[in-house]
Amino acid sequence: MAETVFQQCIDPACGGTADLRDTAFRCPRCGGLLDVAYDWNRLPVPTSLKHFEAKAANRSNPLDFSGVWRFRELLPFAPEPALVTIGEGQTLCQRADAVAQYVGLNVGGLFLQYEGMNPSGSFKDNGMCAAFTHARLTGATRAACASTGNTSASLAVYAAASDTRAIVFIGSGKISYGKLSQALEHGALTVQIEGDFDDALGRVQEVSRQLGIYLVNSVNPFRLEGQKAIMYRVLEALQWEVPDWVVVPGGNLGNVSSFAKAFSELHALGLIARVPRLAVINAAGANTFYHLHENHGLRWNGGQFDRAKIDTYYAALDASGRKPDTLASAIEINRPVNLPKALRALDRCNGVVRAVPDTDMLDAKAKVGAGGLGCEPASAASVAGLRELVREGVIDKAVRVVCVLTGHLLKDPDETVAYHSADAALFDAKLGARGVKQVAFANRAVRVPNDLTEIVRAIERRA
Repeated sequence: MAETVFQQCIDPACGGTADLRDTAFRCPRCGGLLDVAYDWNRLPVPTSLKHFEAKAANRSNPLDFSGVWRFRELLPFAPEPALVTIGEGQTLCQRADAVAQYVGLNVGGLFLQYEGMNPSGSFKDNGMCAAFTHARLTGATRAACASTGNTSASLAVYAAASDTRAIVFIGSGKISYGKLSQALEHGALTVQIEGDFDDALGRVQEVSRQLGIYLVNSVNPFRLEGQKAIMYRVLEALQWEVPDWVVVPGGNLGNVSSFAKAFSELHALGLIARVPRLAVINAAGANTFYHLHENHGLRWNGGQFDRAKIDTYYAALDASGRKPDTLASAIEINRPVNLPKALRALDRCNGVVRAVPDTDMLDAKAKVGAGGLGCEPASAASVAGLRELVREGVIDKAVRVVCVLTGHLLKDPDETVAYHSADAALFDAKLGARGVKQVAFANRAVRVPNDLTEIVRAIERRA
């Protein structure tokens, strides 16, 4: 294919391609997943990542202000006039010594990449600005997604800002009010179906094909292009030095797929000397990737991964009626659509997968919050998983690690209040029903009479 930018099947043995503007997001030959592919020999490429430092200082240019599009030479699939931005990517990568001590790393060894500062409060905005840019190229006027919450919130925000009709599919009872409120407030048509996220994702793909609606779930490779920028900002914050490990929560597995693509491209272009190792952390109640990779030995194998292992595992899920079940609603997914890309990511970056229980996530979340960054439960999977990997000796205490915090504290406030609550009934209703029996770092409110002496005494005891 002569184009400088196109879509390409991820299976090297297939070689299928699709036009840049194609919105089927499936290989026309084999039906597999697609990448956005570039002919880098025919595109301008910076000679050093320091090239981007001047753009970061140019705050008056909306594209340079964007934490995605200031790296546009590294995701050059659209001309500048088509790029969609609402100021995404104003995030930070903060050194977290107290959390480092909690997980067992040396002081100075842990950085938290906090994506809760995005306009809709989660990492999804990195990918959504890219997806809406591609949607603009195709002339789309409607966009749809299935969501456990964050994707729908981000879709609704970008649709409202670009005069696009948003359609959101959610499962019954499988979305937090903090996220649902965003979809409703920003005008999205919200369709709640019986079933979970996996059911909703199947339906939204069928509906999008039938009605010609642009799909923004992470099966869309252009959304994953935008998410590469999260790692560009990590490198920027670390003065362009590659960390030893990047740890990320695993739900639909778009982030790990995107991060590995970012590092692989930078390495191939000679912009970094090595790639970091990757760790994906599932919730114990939604641990398909962990089981398949760590327990069943599923590997990328040059694109010839054993599909029968996946089919057998899914058939067992169906036969038992087992649905995903975790307080970390953002990663409550049994059938991750990007599983093949995630296998490739682990192969490229010598990665591992772990699964952590809700109790560990909630405790890790409280430790992150005590350091000043408030994250949703799914975000804290990265910290809880890092603690487990250090305990196992997989990650050495002397290395430098970046944990990605994917969403803001206020995305799932109910679990936070229940964790810190002195109200046993509230705790049991929100956490006890999911198997959480005790918590390690609760910051419970102090109840006192309306009496000055008692109030002062209570403050002096605690402060």
